[in-house]
Amino acid sequence: MRTKTPSQDLIARFADIVGETNALTRPEDQAGYLREWRDRYTGKTPVVLRPGSTDEVSRILALAYAEGIAIVPQGGNTGLVGGQIPSNDGNEIVLSLARLKNVRNVDAVGGTMVVEAGVTLTEAQNAAKAAGRLFPLSLASEGSAQIGGVLATNAGGTAVVAYGNARSLTLGLEAVLADGRVWNGLRRLKKDNTGYDLRDLFIGSEGTLGVITAACLKLFPIPAERETAIVAFKTPEAALKLFRRAEAEAGQSLTAFEFWADRAQEFALTYMPHLRDPFTDQYPWYALIELSHGGSGARAANTIEPLLTSAHGQGLILDAAIARSLRQAEDFWRLRDAFSEAQKGAGGSIKHDISVPIARIPDFLRRAADVVERIAPGARPVPFGHFGDGNLHYNVSQPERADRTMFLALWDPMSDAIFELVTELGGSISAEHGIGQMKRDVLKRYKSAIELDVMRAIKQALDPKGILNPGKVL
Repeated sequence: MRTKTPSQDLIARFADIVGETNALTRPEDQAGYLREWRDRYTGKTPVVLRPGSTDEVSRILALAYAEGIAIVPQGGNTGLVGGQIPSNDGNEIVLSLARLKNVRNVDAVGGTMVVEAGVTLTEAQNAAKAAGRLFPLSLASEGSAQIGGVLATNAGGTAVVAYGNARSLTLGLEAVLADGRVWNGLRRLKKDNTGYDLRDLFIGSEGTLGVITAACLKLFPIPAERETAIVAFKTPEAALKLFRRAEAEAGQSLTAFEFWADRAQEFALTYMPHLRDPFTDQYPWYALIELSHGGSGARAANTIEPLLTSAHGQGLILDAAIARSLRQAEDFWRLRDAFSEAQKGAGGSIKHDISVPIARIPDFLRRAADVVERIAPGARPVPFGHFGDGNLHYNVSQPERADRTMFLALWDPMSDAIFELVTELGGSISAEHGIGQMKRDVLKRYKSAIELDVMRAIKQALDPKGILNPGKVL
């Protein structure tokens, strides 16, 4: 079914649900909801609706379903594939979940908390911390990224190696279906084999199957000690060897192993203020390693230093800087978190959020550099990412003094070549940002006919009128 443009009378009926102040129709009020932060995607909408409760979301979707009006759910607008941006047709209503801000419950003893979709990652972390627990999901955009959007894209972040991605951290959901019915699946159970797992349908579905309004999340003990270090390597192969050694020696204490090329650090130090180079010399590759311990401080203090000393003595690493204070550890993380934003200063950037088997990371990096040079001679690869789960942000900045527009015109041929390499190595064209509109057409080449048929059948069953986030994923 084709969706239609809502009339002024219908817009007024939607506005009555949320109140006039939360139905944004003026261009200056809508601007922040219609543009992706990299300016790659922009759209138009007749109204931005900002419901304040699950009931209001339900009433909005029921009306939209009855009238055949398209709805584009949106969280913190931090997505990078255009999944949260409406089309330029101007007939899709943006549904912002930002006002669903309640932390409904924190159960420190049971290790769970229930939060609404508009709660940011930082707010969720703070709510857990106030109860003496840890919510470990962490992203560079955690001050803006909201729980609903994070779950809709199944984001990973920096602690995946120890705690898993968003799906692994979620016990239950509350979601509103396309026709307005509310599914209350906010269960706190780690085991529930009563039929199909509906939770996993909505996580990672990018708002195309339903609108997540709340989630029951897992909490963990707060580590008694954390050790943080930045390590320098000559090659990605050396980083792989140290990762495997850290896994073996630190076990579950290994909570982060972030990896990047020297150019990522160079851009961050050049274009971002108040960052400090942890080394006096420049090296080809780096990793930020973090170990978290629940035991005694003495055990923590005796873990990372012997690991790195032994690795250095065997020529596995070139240098290491171990944080000697909480502030120094925070400085290390600020450097790592600056890479995405810093690339803006270097001009146009073609970005790839991909994953490959961990053992194939060195092979991918070597061969991808050849792909980049063939398609855009002089372009500058800026790879960084979450080594422990094989997720790399393989971004490519324009050659120095090149024309930005001409370089960005190479986006599709470069991405096609990178995706072909990723597929050859047994990887995925999307690791944590989703498909959105950027990779919708590309997906057809990398999913089997059976997979696509099943996905379309699920979409038809849950959204038969096609009103939820049309033009995204499928």
